[in-house]
Amino acid sequence: MKIQRLRESLRGSLTLEYLLQRSQSSWKPVAVEWERETEGEETAPDSGLQEVPFGLRVAADHVHLEEDPEEMLILKLLAELIVQDFSFPRMAQAINESGFRTRDALAWDAVAVFKILPRLMEVAPQLFSSAEWAQRKQQLAKVAWNS
Repeated sequence: MKIQRLRESLRGSLTLEYLLQRSQSSWKPVAVEWERETEGEETAPDSGLQEVPFGLRVAADHVHLEEDPEEMLILKLLAELIVQDFSFPRMAQAINESGFRTRDALAWDAVAVFKILPRLMEVAPQLFSSAEWAQRKQQLAKVAWNS
């Protein structure tokens, strides 16, 4: 028999009603992770969990990953800015001016832009082969030629 696992981040208090609802759906708890605020420096959790790659999110089935449309727009914008030879601070400024924020809801800065470059390199073949990119590339060529 196959075991299905699900990890959820709570947005509020854990309630008996919620536990009963999960139990009635054949789920059973196998672990509990607790946290609290304390004085001193924060320590990193010691778990095997990995962060979801930028541009993706956990799908509604809680099992698979799917594209995050907003984060994909940020990656596409970043690709355009690199083609236009923007500096890291200017890229951050352009992303902020487009109304985007980091996953932590902070303004973008040069370091945050630099940190997602490896992810951009992973998705670049997918971005650059799309019909949308071909159209954007033509528009970028006109902008670069006229500047």
